[in-house]
Amino acid sequence: MTTRVKTASEIAAMRDSGRMLATVLKALKRQVKAGLSTKDLALIAAAELRPLGGEAAFKGYQGFPEVICISVNDEVVHGIPRADKIIAEGDIVGLDFGVKYKGMITDAAVSVIIGKPKQQGHIRLLQDTEAALAVGIAAVHDRVRTGDIGFAVEQSLKHRRYGIVRDLVGHGVGHQIHEDPNIPNYGRANTGPWLDKNMTIAIEPMVTLGGDRVYIAKDGWTVRTADGSWSAHFEHTVLITEDGAEILTSLDDLPAGKQ
Repeated sequence: MTTRVKTASEIAAMRDSGRMLATVLKALKRQVKAGLSTKDLALIAAAELRPLGGEAAFKGYQGFPEVICISVNDEVVHGIPRADKIIAEGDIVGLDFGVKYKGMITDAAVSVIIGKPKQQGHIRLLQDTEAALAVGIAAVHDRVRTGDIGFAVEQSLKHRRYGIVRDLVGHGVGHQIHEDPNIPNYGRANTGPWLDKNMTIAIEPMVTLGGDRVYIAKDGWTVRTADGSWSAHFEHTVLITEDGAEILTSLDDLPAGKQ
């Protein structure tokens, strides 16, 4: 389905969903460490969400078996949590989560380095990918075009020799996890579908230290870099406003007790 303008009650539900999602991601960032399995993190995510009243939007979506996607190092997105996938010092871990509340869905992701980074380039990769997300969000306003967002993201990353993944894109979100239109992280300004005030979209740069080519692993879900380079992924669900965007999944405005 194509994303559509949301009603006041739908927006309110998405704000609540986004706060739940951000609370869970903050808890995961606080608790993730070397020695845990990715399945351990999935159990933490489920336990943190349960008392908040939302549902894990990813579980069962097109057959996905878990509550969260956890991707490590050269895994770009859609990693399936496993008890035998143990996180090590210096790993880059992507945490991609979705929450459904009162029928409305938000989607967000963060990448973190576990302990001491293996190289300074990993820190810069995460910083630049998160900054690219911010630049993409800053391009949003009523009647923006998808190409304007992709152009902004791409331009913010051109000062480094990164691979910007082209086979995976941002998207509309709200009634479903993935709604049209696609929102690539590259492109030409003043091209693509128009987006209107009170639509909701997910912007999500996926960036590698090598090339942009990826492939799907044998599990049918995990997307990995073709050249084995490590990657980062950041994502927010945003509400389009008259002259900007409201981040519905912000991790920055939660009460101190939720840090």
